[in-house]
Amino acid sequence: MKLSEIKMVLSEIDEVIFMLQNGTLVPSHFHVTEVGSVQKHFIDCGGTIRKESVINFQLFTAADYEHRLSAQKLLSIIELSEEELSLKNLEIEVEYQGDTIGKYGLEFNDGVFVLTSTLTDCLAKDKCGIPQEKQGVRLSEPQVQVNGCTPGSGCC
Repeated sequence: MKLSEIKMVLSEIDEVIFMLQNGTLVPSHFHVTEVGSVQKHFIDCGGTIRKESVINFQLFTAADYEHRLSAQKLLSIIELSEEELSLKNLEIEVEYQGDTIGKYGLEFNDGVFVLTSTLTDCLAKDKCGIPQEKQGVRLSEPQVQVNGCTPGSGCC
């Protein structure tokens, strides 16, 4: 989800609910303790220099159980951050602490913001020796050979 998308959603809802993909709700008394711009400048395992930028939200829960962050209040925090930090319309990454701090993507489904799993990946598979996944083939299915004959047809 990009910054413009969350702003549009927040302008249309009253209650902000975050949920993990497994259905666990982030406690309703959460805070958004940070909105920021995060730049990552790195070199991949194939030697290519890369840059990535995201908008980062940090969710935090404390013992103030009566706290509720309205959609309008979160929208005003985002708009202030846009102005003060010159935020661009980038993808949103959410930090939320379970056993350790996790980084999540963000989607909006059925009135709920869903923290989606993110995965690592090799950006230089062709240079660092990671084999490509092979297509599975059923041996019970006839295979067409290069010359056009089918096994068992008697043409080859």
